[in-house]
Amino acid sequence: MTQQTSTTPTQAPTTGYAPVNGLQMYYEIHGSGGTPLLLLHGGLFDIDQQFGALIPHLAQGRQVVAADFQGHGRTNDADRPLTAAGLAADVVGLLEHLGLAQVDVFGFSVGGAVALHLAVEHPELVRRLVVSSVSFHPDGDRGENTEAVAEMTVDMIAGTPMEAAYRAKSPHPEKLQDLLTKLSHFDEGFAGWSDDAIRGIAAPTLITVGDCDMVRLEHAVRFLQLRGGDVNGDFDGVPTSQLAVFPGTTHFFGLSRTTMVVDAVTTFLDTDAAPPIMAG
Repeated sequence: MTQQTSTTPTQAPTTGYAPVNGLQMYYEIHGSGGTPLLLLHGGLFDIDQQFGALIPHLAQGRQVVAADFQGHGRTNDADRPLTAAGLAADVVGLLEHLGLAQVDVFGFSVGGAVALHLAVEHPELVRRLVVSSVSFHPDGDRGENTEAVAEMTVDMIAGTPMEAAYRAKSPHPEKLQDLLTKLSHFDEGFAGWSDDAIRGIAAPTLITVGDCDMVRLEHAVRFLQLRGGDVNGDFDGVPTSQLAVFPGTTHFFGLSRTTMVVDAVTTFLDTDAAPPIMAG
């Protein structure tokens, strides 16, 4: 099942396949120490493409666990649609397989939707939550993105790194169009989370978004407000839930500003919220 074990971020990770829900779910474990940080990639990406530049920094002083979702990277596909609930069930199975009772979770786009599902439906598993470039309700997304995703074909991504990575890693490289079709219908019919569900999340939450992302900025601010943010921190203290907006950043390149992403995420994971410094 498992090959090489890592004790520092520069060494080869532990890798393996977890048998969950009809999948052989590929995972990697980097570094050691502290509460494990679980990385969940976006649609059409995989561990390497989404988090390759971040992992060496994130794994300094902590264990980092990353997985390829159903039909992505080195994980096989299954005869079922792609939904946040289904992918979250796979993640729960992976954590059980690895014997991890609680983790910090960092998810991007589709992975952010899965992370959000875990935080709402499995609060005992999530200590701190980082959700990047994802809305909690469909009205938070820009309409043109929905239209573009609905038309995804192999020809649209021909010659891109995503196509090359899929064909190089997938156990079924001939099924790329199947994956694109499933992604076009990701979470179809899901009405989104209610305000009360978002308010009720137990885990302190970091929301990240690009300033020209597919997620509307006003939606990200609403997300923050529901999580107890958007206050005068000098008088009220810094909330446990926070928002980072990355400048000049689109959805596709949502985690490409490595230095900013690492600083925002590690500071949030490692630092307690600050008390007020002024009397009200």
